[in-house]
Amino acid sequence: MSSQVLIEQTSGRAFAALIRAHAAATRHLSAQLSTDHGLTLSDYEVLLRLARASDRRMRRVDIAEEVLLTASGITRLLDGLEQSGFVERASCATDRRVVYAVLTDPGLDKLREASRSHLAQIDALFRARLDDEELAGLTTLLTRLDEGEDEMACEPPPD
Repeated sequence: MSSQVLIEQTSGRAFAALIRAHAAATRHLSAQLSTDHGLTLSDYEVLLRLARASDRRMRRVDIAEEVLLTASGITRLLDGLEQSGFVERASCATDRRVVYAVLTDPGLDKLREASRSHLAQIDALFRARLDDEELAGLTTLLTRLDEGEDEMACEPPPD
């Protein structure tokens, strides 16, 4: 077997392990977040992005791009957050085609409430499997794959 084939097999195994680990972690954390707070991981991420945005508002199309959802997917997600009172729609004064999603005070409160247990659950999930050195190494390796995206913390901004 050639060294190129071995490299490709190793890369393929690494990618498959990454996908399986992502799926397992997502299932586990999503179930806990839903049970404890009635939020999906996508809900949490949207609330987090809005909390970190200027004036706690973003164009809906920009949110969809950042959380990797289709236009219809972000509409459904934001409709649910609006019905819960966590997000509201706002128009753009200069361009009627633009619609913003704005994080409400109850939405920020919900995010802060959820973040306390969610961050503890993330920590427990990783620390049950990795020591400090392994966790630092994993972070370094995964950061190389993110194509220079801005790092986003998992917790909301401070008061």
